[in-house]
Amino acid sequence: MSRKALPIAGLVAAGAAIAAAVAATRLDDPPPAVGRAGRTLRVWRLSARNSARFAIAKARGLGSADERRAQLDQEFAIRTAEDVARELGQMKGVLMKAGQMISFILESLPEEAQSALATLQSDGEPMSPTLAAAVVEADLGGPPEQVFLDWTDRPVAAASIGQVHRAVTHDGRDVAVKVQYPGVHDAIEHDLDAAEVMYGMFSSMMLKGLDAKGLVDELRMRMREELDYRLEAQNVLTFAEVFANHPWARIPTLVPSCSTDRILTTEWVDGMSFDQFMREASQDTKQRAGEVLWRFAQHAVNRHGIFNGDPHPGNYKFHHDGSVTFLDFGLVKRWEPGEWESLQPTLDAVVIDRDPELVCAAMEGSGFLREGHGLDPQLIFDYVSSPYRPYLVDEFRFSREWMIETLGRVMDVKGPNAAVIEVLNMPPSFVILDRVVWGVNAILGKLEVEGPFRAMLLEYVADGPPATEIGAAEAAWMKAGANS
Repeated sequence: MSRKALPIAGLVAAGAAIAAAVAATRLDDPPPAVGRAGRTLRVWRLSARNSARFAIAKARGLGSADERRAQLDQEFAIRTAEDVARELGQMKGVLMKAGQMISFILESLPEEAQSALATLQSDGEPMSPTLAAAVVEADLGGPPEQVFLDWTDRPVAAASIGQVHRAVTHDGRDVAVKVQYPGVHDAIEHDLDAAEVMYGMFSSMMLKGLDAKGLVDELRMRMREELDYRLEAQNVLTFAEVFANHPWARIPTLVPSCSTDRILTTEWVDGMSFDQFMREASQDTKQRAGEVLWRFAQHAVNRHGIFNGDPHPGNYKFHHDGSVTFLDFGLVKRWEPGEWESLQPTLDAVVIDRDPELVCAAMEGSGFLREGHGLDPQLIFDYVSSPYRPYLVDEFRFSREWMIETLGRVMDVKGPNAAVIEVLNMPPSFVILDRVVWGVNAILGKLEVEGPFRAMLLEYVADGPPATEIGAAEAAWMKAGANS
Protein backbone atom coordinates (compact mmCIF):
# COMPACT_ATOMS: atom_id res chain seq x y z
CA MET A 1 0.00 0.00 0.00
CA SER A 2 1.54 3.26 -1.06
CA ARG A 3 1.81 6.24 1.25
CA LYS A 4 1.49 9.22 -1.01
CA ALA A 5 1.11 12.56 0.65
CA LEU A 6 -1.59 15.13 0.26
CA PRO A 7 -0.25 18.10 -1.68
CA ILE A 8 -1.68 20.75 0.53
CA ALA A 9 0.08 23.49 2.18
CA GLY A 10 0.40 26.28 4.52
CA LEU A 11 3.92 25.42 5.49
CA VAL A 12 4.99 28.82 4.34
CA ALA A 13 1.59 30.41 4.37
CA ALA A 14 2.94 33.83 5.21
CA GLY A 15 4.25 33.89 1.67
CA ALA A 16 1.35 32.08 0.06
CA ALA A 17 -0.70 35.05 -1.09
CA ILE A 18 2.32 36.69 -2.70
CA ALA A 19 3.62 33.47 -4.20
CA ALA A 20 0.19 32.87 -5.64
CA ALA A 21 0.09 36.23 -7.32
CA VAL A 22 1.34 34.94 -10.65
CA ALA A 23 -0.93 32.50 -12.31
CA ALA A 24 -2.91 31.61 -15.29
CA THR A 25 -5.26 32.90 -17.81
CA ARG A 26 -8.89 32.33 -17.82
CA LEU A 27 -10.88 30.27 -20.31
CA ASP A 28 -14.56 30.93 -19.88
CA ASP A 29 -17.37 28.68 -20.78
CA PRO A 30 -17.24 25.61 -23.03
CA PRO A 31 -19.25 21.86 -23.51
CA PRO A 32 -21.82 19.39 -24.82
CA ALA A 33 -22.28 19.27 -28.57
CA VAL A 34 -25.76 19.26 -30.01
CA GLY A 35 -27.08 16.20 -31.82
CA ARG A 36 -26.22 15.82 -35.50
CA ALA A 37 -29.72 16.65 -36.73
CA GLY A 38 -29.97 19.73 -34.51
CA ARG A 39 -26.54 20.85 -35.58
CA THR A 40 -27.41 20.52 -39.27
CA LEU A 41 -30.55 22.58 -38.77
CA ARG A 42 -28.58 25.22 -36.91
CA VAL A 43 -25.96 25.40 -39.69
CA TRP A 44 -28.74 25.88 -42.23
CA ARG A 45 -30.40 28.63 -40.19
CA LEU A 46 -27.14 30.47 -39.56
CA SER A 47 -26.13 30.25 -43.20
CA ALA A 48 -29.51 31.62 -44.25
CA ARG A 49 -29.33 34.40 -41.69
CA ASN A 50 -25.84 35.42 -42.74
CA SER A 51 -26.80 35.37 -46.41
CA ALA A 52 -29.78 37.62 -45.69
CA ARG A 53 -27.63 39.93 -43.60
CA PHE A 54 -25.09 40.16 -46.44
CA ALA A 55 -27.81 40.91 -49.00
CA ILE A 56 -29.32 43.67 -46.86
CA ALA A 57 -25.91 45.18 -46.14
CA LYS A 58 -25.05 45.16 -49.84
CA ALA A 59 -28.34 46.83 -50.73
CA ARG A 60 -27.77 49.54 -48.16
CA GLY A 61 -24.09 49.89 -48.95
CA LEU A 62 -23.06 49.64 -45.31
CA GLY A 63 -22.96 47.25 -42.39
CA SER A 64 -19.66 45.53 -43.20
CA ALA A 65 -17.79 43.68 -40.49
CA ASP A 66 -15.18 46.43 -40.42
CA GLU A 67 -17.82 49.14 -39.99
CA ARG A 68 -19.56 47.17 -37.27
CA ARG A 69 -16.30 46.66 -35.43
CA ALA A 70 -15.39 50.31 -35.79
CA GLN A 71 -18.61 51.19 -33.95
CA LEU A 72 -17.88 48.66 -31.22
CA ASP A 73 -14.28 49.82 -30.94
CA GLN A 74 -15.55 53.15 -29.73
CA GLU A 75 -17.11 51.41 -26.73
CA PHE A 76 -13.78 49.99 -25.59
CA ALA A 77 -10.98 51.79 -23.82
CA ILE A 78 -8.31 49.84 -25.71
CA ARG A 79 -8.37 50.38 -29.46
CA THR A 80 -4.86 49.84 -30.78
CA ALA A 81 -2.03 47.38 -30.29
CA GLU A 82 0.01 50.19 -28.70
CA ASP A 83 -2.78 50.79 -26.20
CA VAL A 84 -2.89 47.10 -25.36
CA ALA A 85 0.85 46.93 -24.74
CA ARG A 86 0.72 50.08 -22.60
CA GLU A 87 -2.31 49.07 -20.56
CA LEU A 88 -1.42 45.43 -20.00
CA GLY A 89 0.82 46.25 -17.06
CA GLN A 90 -2.10 47.95 -15.36
CA MET A 91 -4.91 45.50 -15.95
CA LYS A 92 -3.62 42.29 -17.52
CA GLY A 93 -0.88 39.77 -16.90
CA VAL A 94 0.75 39.19 -13.55
CA LEU A 95 -0.66 42.15 -11.66
CA MET A 96 -4.24 41.27 -12.51
CA LYS A 97 -3.60 37.69 -11.42
CA ALA A 98 -2.34 38.97 -8.09
CA GLY A 99 -5.60 40.80 -7.58
CA GLN A 100 -7.60 37.74 -8.59
CA MET A 101 -5.84 35.58 -6.05
CA ILE A 102 -5.93 38.04 -3.19
CA SER A 103 -9.58 38.87 -3.80
CA PHE A 104 -10.85 35.43 -2.82
CA ILE A 105 -8.00 34.28 -0.57
CA LEU A 106 -7.77 37.18 1.86
CA GLU A 107 -11.07 36.63 3.63
CA SER A 108 -9.92 38.91 6.42
CA LEU A 109 -10.15 41.98 4.18
CA PRO A 110 -13.09 44.34 4.80
CA GLU A 111 -16.19 43.60 2.73
CA GLU A 112 -15.70 46.80 0.71
CA ALA A 113 -12.16 45.77 -0.24
CA GLN A 114 -13.25 42.26 -1.11
CA SER A 115 -16.02 43.59 -3.34
CA ALA A 116 -13.61 45.87 -5.18
CA LEU A 117 -11.07 43.10 -5.72
CA ALA A 118 -13.78 40.61 -6.71
CA THR A 119 -14.23 42.44 -10.00
CA LEU A 120 -10.87 40.97 -11.03
CA GLN A 121 -12.34 37.47 -10.84
CA SER A 122 -14.61 38.14 -13.77
CA ASP A 123 -13.90 40.61 -16.55
CA GLY A 124 -10.95 42.82 -17.26
CA GLU A 125 -10.86 45.58 -19.84
CA PRO A 126 -11.27 43.96 -23.27
CA MET A 127 -9.29 44.69 -26.40
CA SER A 128 -11.14 46.09 -29.35
CA PRO A 129 -13.04 43.79 -31.73
CA THR A 130 -10.74 44.91 -34.54
CA LEU A 131 -7.64 43.72 -32.69
CA ALA A 132 -9.24 40.38 -31.81
CA ALA A 133 -10.31 39.89 -35.43
CA ALA A 134 -6.78 40.69 -36.60
CA VAL A 135 -5.34 37.93 -34.38
CA VAL A 136 -7.90 35.46 -35.74
CA GLU A 137 -7.11 36.41 -39.33
CA ALA A 138 -3.35 36.18 -38.80
CA ASP A 139 -3.51 32.79 -37.08
CA LEU A 140 -6.44 31.06 -38.79
CA GLY A 141 -6.07 32.47 -42.29
CA GLY A 142 -9.19 34.57 -42.60
CA PRO A 143 -11.47 37.06 -40.80
CA PRO A 144 -13.71 35.58 -38.09
CA GLU A 145 -16.77 35.72 -40.37
CA GLN A 146 -15.04 33.34 -42.77
CA VAL A 147 -13.35 31.07 -40.25
CA PHE A 148 -16.55 30.65 -38.24
CA LEU A 149 -20.17 30.35 -39.31
CA ASP A 150 -21.11 32.88 -36.65
CA TRP A 151 -18.87 35.16 -34.61
CA THR A 152 -19.68 37.50 -31.72
CA ASP A 153 -17.50 40.60 -31.84
CA ARG A 154 -18.27 41.59 -28.27
CA PRO A 155 -16.21 39.35 -25.96
CA VAL A 156 -18.06 37.36 -23.31
CA ALA A 157 -15.10 37.57 -20.93
CA ALA A 158 -11.79 39.40 -20.72
CA ALA A 159 -9.10 38.27 -18.34
CA SER A 160 -5.38 38.35 -17.66
CA ILE A 161 -3.79 37.39 -21.00
CA GLY A 162 -6.70 36.77 -23.34
CA GLN A 163 -10.40 37.29 -23.94
CA VAL A 164 -13.16 34.92 -24.97
CA HIS A 165 -15.55 35.29 -27.91
CA ARG A 166 -18.55 33.09 -28.58
CA ALA A 167 -18.76 31.58 -32.06
CA VAL A 168 -20.25 28.75 -34.10
CA THR A 169 -18.12 26.46 -36.25
CA HIS A 170 -19.08 25.56 -39.81
CA ASP A 171 -20.27 22.17 -38.57
CA GLY A 172 -22.64 23.86 -36.11
CA ARG A 173 -20.82 23.59 -32.81
CA ASP A 174 -21.13 26.34 -30.20
CA VAL A 175 -17.58 27.26 -29.21
CA ALA A 176 -15.62 29.55 -26.92
CA VAL A 177 -12.67 31.16 -28.73
CA LYS A 178 -9.96 32.53 -26.47
CA VAL A 179 -7.83 35.15 -28.23
CA GLN A 180 -4.53 36.28 -26.73
CA TYR A 181 -3.83 39.99 -26.31
CA PRO A 182 -1.15 41.43 -28.59
CA GLY A 183 1.92 42.45 -26.59
CA VAL A 184 1.06 40.33 -23.58
CA HIS A 185 4.40 38.50 -23.65
CA ASP A 186 6.45 41.66 -23.09
CA ALA A 187 4.02 42.88 -20.45
CA ILE A 188 4.30 39.66 -18.44
CA GLU A 189 8.09 39.67 -18.63
CA HIS A 190 8.03 43.24 -17.29
CA ASP A 191 5.66 42.25 -14.50
CA LEU A 192 7.82 39.29 -13.56
CA ASP A 193 10.90 41.48 -13.34
CA ALA A 194 8.92 43.67 -10.96
CA ALA A 195 7.79 40.57 -9.06
CA GLU A 196 11.41 39.60 -8.44
CA VAL A 197 11.98 42.92 -6.74
CA MET A 198 8.77 42.42 -4.76
CA TYR A 199 9.89 38.99 -3.58
CA GLY A 200 13.22 40.39 -2.50
CA MET A 201 11.52 43.09 -0.46
CA PHE A 202 9.06 40.61 0.97
CA SER A 203 11.73 38.15 2.03
CA SER A 204 13.82 40.85 3.65
CA MET A 205 10.84 41.98 5.71
CA MET A 206 9.27 38.63 6.56
CA LEU A 207 10.86 35.42 5.32
CA LYS A 208 14.57 35.90 5.81
CA GLY A 209 15.40 32.57 4.20
CA LEU A 210 13.12 32.92 1.18
CA ASP A 211 14.75 32.02 -2.13
CA ALA A 212 13.20 34.88 -4.07
CA LYS A 213 15.05 34.12 -7.31
CA GLY A 214 14.09 30.46 -7.25
CA LEU A 215 10.44 31.35 -6.71
CA VAL A 216 10.33 33.90 -9.49
CA ASP A 217 12.13 31.55 -11.88
CA GLU A 218 9.47 28.90 -11.23
CA LEU A 219 6.68 31.41 -11.75
CA ARG A 220 8.27 32.81 -14.89
CA MET A 221 8.53 29.31 -16.34
CA ARG A 222 4.86 28.60 -15.66
CA MET A 223 3.77 31.95 -17.11
CA ARG A 224 5.81 31.42 -20.26
CA GLU A 225 4.09 28.09 -20.70
CA GLU A 226 0.77 29.82 -20.22
CA LEU A 227 1.44 32.13 -23.14
CA ASP A 228 1.55 29.15 -25.52
CA TYR A 229 -2.03 28.18 -26.25
CA ARG A 230 -0.84 25.09 -28.11
CA LEU A 231 0.55 23.85 -24.83
CA GLU A 232 -2.73 24.69 -23.12
CA ALA A 233 -4.55 22.78 -25.85
CA GLN A 234 -2.43 19.75 -25.02
CA ASN A 235 -3.27 20.25 -21.34
CA VAL A 236 -6.98 20.24 -22.19
CA LEU A 237 -6.54 16.95 -24.03
CA THR A 238 -4.57 15.48 -21.12
CA PHE A 239 -7.18 16.41 -18.51
CA ALA A 240 -9.98 15.27 -20.80
CA GLU A 241 -8.30 11.87 -20.93
CA VAL A 242 -7.62 11.77 -17.19
CA PHE A 243 -11.24 12.65 -16.36
CA ALA A 244 -12.99 10.93 -19.27
CA ASN A 245 -16.53 9.88 -18.26
CA HIS A 246 -16.01 11.08 -14.69
CA PRO A 247 -19.36 11.16 -12.85
CA TRP A 248 -19.03 14.74 -11.58
CA ALA A 249 -16.04 16.53 -13.18
CA ARG A 250 -16.33 17.76 -16.76
CA ILE A 251 -13.64 18.99 -19.15
CA PRO A 252 -14.47 21.06 -22.26
CA THR A 253 -13.81 19.47 -25.66
CA LEU A 254 -10.96 20.98 -27.66
CA VAL A 255 -11.47 22.09 -31.27
CA PRO A 256 -7.93 21.59 -32.66
CA SER A 257 -8.67 22.95 -36.14
CA CYS A 258 -9.43 26.38 -34.65
CA SER A 259 -6.57 26.48 -32.14
CA THR A 260 -3.09 27.99 -32.53
CA ASP A 261 -0.37 29.33 -30.27
CA ARG A 262 -2.52 32.47 -29.71
CA ILE A 263 -6.03 31.09 -30.14
CA LEU A 264 -7.69 28.33 -28.14
CA THR A 265 -11.11 27.03 -29.15
CA THR A 266 -13.22 24.66 -27.09
CA GLU A 267 -16.87 23.73 -27.14
CA TRP A 268 -19.12 26.16 -25.29
CA VAL A 269 -20.29 25.34 -21.77
CA ASP A 270 -23.55 26.64 -20.39
CA GLY A 271 -23.48 26.78 -16.63
CA MET A 272 -23.68 29.01 -13.58
CA SER A 273 -20.95 31.39 -12.55
CA PHE A 274 -19.71 31.13 -8.98
CA ASP A 275 -21.74 34.15 -7.88
CA GLN A 276 -24.92 32.79 -9.49
CA PHE A 277 -24.29 29.39 -7.97
CA MET A 278 -23.84 30.95 -4.53
CA ARG A 279 -27.17 32.77 -4.89
CA GLU A 280 -29.29 30.01 -6.38
CA ALA A 281 -27.95 26.59 -5.36
CA SER A 282 -29.19 24.67 -2.33
CA GLN A 283 -26.71 23.79 0.40
CA ASP A 284 -26.81 20.14 -0.67
CA THR A 285 -25.81 21.13 -4.20
CA LYS A 286 -23.05 23.40 -2.87
CA GLN A 287 -21.83 20.53 -0.72
CA ARG A 288 -21.66 18.24 -3.76
CA ALA A 289 -19.91 20.81 -5.96
CA GLY A 290 -17.40 21.64 -3.23
CA GLU A 291 -16.47 18.00 -2.83
CA VAL A 292 -16.10 17.69 -6.61
CA LEU A 293 -13.68 20.65 -6.62
CA TRP A 294 -11.67 19.09 -3.81
CA ARG A 295 -11.54 15.65 -5.40
CA PHE A 296 -10.60 17.07 -8.78
CA ALA A 297 -7.39 18.45 -7.27
CA GLN A 298 -6.65 15.32 -5.23
CA HIS A 299 -7.14 12.92 -8.12
CA ALA A 300 -4.96 14.98 -10.47
CA VAL A 301 -2.08 15.54 -8.08
CA ASN A 302 -1.97 12.28 -6.17
CA ARG A 303 -2.77 9.87 -8.96
CA HIS A 304 -1.40 11.61 -12.05
CA GLY A 305 1.28 14.06 -10.89
CA ILE A 306 -0.27 16.91 -12.85
CA PHE A 307 -2.56 19.68 -11.64
CA ASN A 308 -4.26 22.89 -12.66
CA GLY A 309 -2.65 25.76 -10.78
CA ASP A 310 -5.36 28.41 -11.13
CA PRO A 311 -8.18 27.63 -8.69
CA HIS A 312 -10.14 30.86 -8.73
CA PRO A 313 -13.95 30.87 -9.08
CA GLY A 314 -13.97 32.32 -12.59
CA ASN A 315 -12.41 29.11 -13.89
CA TYR A 316 -15.44 26.93 -13.13
CA LYS A 317 -18.95 26.50 -14.45
CA PHE A 318 -21.41 25.03 -11.96
CA HIS A 319 -24.40 22.86 -12.83
CA HIS A 320 -27.70 22.18 -11.08
CA ASP A 321 -26.79 18.59 -10.24
CA GLY A 322 -23.63 19.68 -8.42
CA SER A 323 -21.26 18.69 -11.22
CA VAL A 324 -18.57 21.16 -12.24
CA THR A 325 -16.97 22.01 -15.57
CA PHE A 326 -13.31 22.96 -15.20
CA LEU A 327 -12.09 25.73 -17.49
CA ASP A 328 -8.65 27.12 -18.21
CA PHE A 329 -5.65 24.85 -18.33
CA GLY A 330 -3.00 27.46 -19.03
CA LEU A 331 -1.22 27.12 -15.69
CA VAL A 332 -0.59 23.40 -15.27
CA LYS A 333 2.18 22.00 -13.10
CA ARG A 334 3.79 18.64 -13.80
CA TRP A 335 6.18 17.18 -11.29
CA GLU A 336 9.76 17.09 -12.50
CA PRO A 337 11.88 14.09 -11.42
CA GLY A 338 12.57 14.35 -7.70
CA GLU A 339 10.21 17.25 -6.94
CA TRP A 340 7.39 15.22 -5.43
CA GLU A 341 9.82 12.90 -3.67
CA SER A 342 11.38 15.92 -1.99
CA LEU A 343 8.07 17.37 -0.77
CA GLN A 344 6.32 14.14 0.19
CA PRO A 345 8.08 13.38 3.51
CA THR A 346 7.11 16.77 4.96
CA LEU A 347 3.49 16.44 3.93
CA ASP A 348 3.35 12.85 5.23
CA ALA A 349 4.78 13.90 8.57
CA VAL A 350 2.22 16.69 9.03
CA VAL A 351 -0.95 15.02 7.80
CA ILE A 352 -0.47 11.30 8.36
CA ASP A 353 2.07 10.97 11.20
CA ARG A 354 1.21 14.23 13.00
CA ASP A 355 4.62 14.01 14.64
CA PRO A 356 6.47 17.30 15.43
CA GLU A 357 9.91 15.68 15.43
CA LEU A 358 9.31 14.02 12.07
CA VAL A 359 7.91 17.27 10.69
CA CYS A 360 11.04 19.23 11.59
CA ALA A 361 13.39 16.60 10.19
CA ALA A 362 11.39 16.33 6.96
CA MET A 363 11.16 20.11 6.55
CA GLU A 364 14.92 20.42 6.88
CA GLY A 365 15.37 17.70 4.24
CA SER A 366 12.85 19.33 1.88
CA GLY A 367 14.28 22.83 2.15
CA PHE A 368 11.46 24.37 4.17
CA LEU A 369 13.75 24.86 7.16
CA ARG A 370 17.46 25.42 7.49
CA GLU A 371 19.37 23.09 9.75
CA GLY A 372 20.30 24.43 13.15
CA HIS A 373 17.28 26.72 13.47
CA GLY A 374 17.02 25.82 17.16
CA LEU A 375 13.23 26.10 17.42
CA ASP A 376 10.96 23.82 19.43
CA PRO A 377 9.50 21.17 17.05
CA GLN A 378 6.09 21.52 18.72
CA LEU A 379 6.09 25.25 18.00
CA ILE A 380 6.84 24.57 14.34
CA PHE A 381 4.22 21.83 14.11
CA ASP A 382 1.53 24.01 15.68
CA TYR A 383 2.19 26.68 13.08
CA VAL A 384 2.58 24.63 9.91
CA SER A 385 -0.33 22.29 10.72
CA SER A 386 -2.85 25.14 11.04
CA PRO A 387 -4.13 24.88 7.45
CA TYR A 388 -4.21 21.08 7.76
CA ARG A 389 -6.84 20.95 10.46
CA PRO A 390 -9.51 19.53 8.09
CA TYR A 391 -7.36 16.38 7.85
CA LEU A 392 -6.40 16.09 11.51
CA VAL A 393 -9.95 15.53 12.79
CA ASP A 394 -12.67 13.08 11.82
CA GLU A 395 -15.22 15.68 10.65
CA PHE A 396 -14.62 19.22 9.48
CA ARG A 397 -16.68 22.11 8.17
CA PHE A 398 -14.96 24.70 5.98
CA SER A 399 -16.09 28.26 6.59
CA ARG A 400 -15.07 31.82 5.92
CA GLU A 401 -14.52 32.22 9.65
CA TRP A 402 -12.00 29.37 9.64
CA MET A 403 -10.17 30.90 6.69
CA ILE A 404 -10.04 34.30 8.42
CA GLU A 405 -8.73 32.76 11.63
CA THR A 406 -6.16 30.55 9.88
CA LEU A 407 -4.86 33.27 7.58
CA GLY A 408 -4.68 35.66 10.51
CA ARG A 409 -2.54 33.17 12.40
CA VAL A 410 -0.14 32.25 9.63
CA MET A 411 0.35 35.84 8.42
CA ASP A 412 0.78 37.45 11.83
CA VAL A 413 4.50 38.19 11.44
CA LYS A 414 4.71 39.93 14.81
CA GLY A 415 2.63 37.43 16.76
CA PRO A 416 3.52 34.26 18.65
CA ASN A 417 4.67 32.53 15.44
CA ALA A 418 7.10 35.26 14.37
CA ALA A 419 10.16 33.14 15.13
CA VAL A 420 8.86 30.29 12.96
CA ILE A 421 7.89 32.55 10.06
CA GLU A 422 11.34 34.14 10.04
CA VAL A 423 13.18 30.86 9.44
CA LEU A 424 10.80 29.33 6.90
CA ASN A 425 11.52 29.04 3.20
CA MET A 426 9.28 28.01 0.31
CA PRO A 427 10.95 25.61 -2.15
CA PRO A 428 10.15 26.63 -5.75
CA SER A 429 8.54 23.23 -6.36
CA PHE A 430 5.94 24.10 -3.77
CA VAL A 431 4.81 27.49 -5.11
CA ILE A 432 2.03 26.43 -7.48
CA LEU A 433 0.86 23.64 -5.19
CA ASP A 434 0.56 26.05 -2.28
CA ARG A 435 -1.56 28.31 -4.44
CA VAL A 436 -3.91 25.45 -5.28
CA VAL A 437 -4.37 24.54 -1.63
CA TRP A 438 -5.25 28.00 -0.43
CA GLY A 439 -7.46 28.64 -3.44
CA VAL A 440 -9.48 25.45 -3.02
CA ASN A 441 -9.75 25.98 0.74
CA ALA A 442 -11.08 29.50 0.20
CA ILE A 443 -13.75 28.27 -2.21
CA LEU A 444 -14.78 25.45 0.13
CA GLY A 445 -15.04 28.02 2.92
CA LYS A 446 -17.42 30.15 0.88
CA LEU A 447 -19.48 27.05 0.01
CA GLU A 448 -19.41 25.89 3.67
CA VAL A 449 -18.58 22.33 2.71
CA GLU A 450 -18.36 19.75 5.48
CA GLY A 451 -17.47 16.09 5.67
CA PRO A 452 -15.04 13.38 6.81
CA PHE A 453 -12.07 15.01 5.11
CA ARG A 454 -9.44 12.93 6.87
CA ALA A 455 -11.04 9.71 5.65
CA MET A 456 -11.52 11.30 2.22
CA LEU A 457 -7.84 12.19 2.17
CA LEU A 458 -6.85 8.62 3.02
CA GLU A 459 -8.58 7.49 -0.18
CA TYR A 460 -5.84 9.31 -2.08
CA VAL A 461 -2.78 8.97 0.14
CA ALA A 462 -3.25 5.46 1.56
CA ASP A 463 -5.69 3.70 -0.78
CA GLY A 464 -8.44 4.03 1.82
CA PRO A 465 -12.06 2.99 1.17
CA PRO A 466 -14.55 5.57 -0.16
CA ALA A 467 -15.72 7.86 2.62
CA THR A 468 -18.66 9.50 0.81
CA GLU A 469 -21.19 8.82 -1.92
CA ILE A 470 -19.13 10.84 -4.39
CA GLY A 471 -16.03 8.93 -3.35
CA ALA A 472 -17.83 5.66 -4.07
CA ALA A 473 -18.91 6.97 -7.49
CA GLU A 474 -15.33 7.94 -8.27
CA ALA A 475 -14.03 4.56 -7.11
CA ALA A 476 -16.54 2.80 -9.39
CA TRP A 477 -15.50 5.07 -12.26
CA MET A 478 -11.85 4.21 -11.71
CA LYS A 479 -12.59 0.49 -11.54
CA ALA A 480 -14.60 0.67 -14.77
CA GLY A 481 -11.72 2.47 -16.45
CA ALA A 482 -9.21 -0.11 -15.24
CA ASN A 483 -11.36 -2.93 -16.60
CA SER A 484 -12.11 -1.33 -19.95
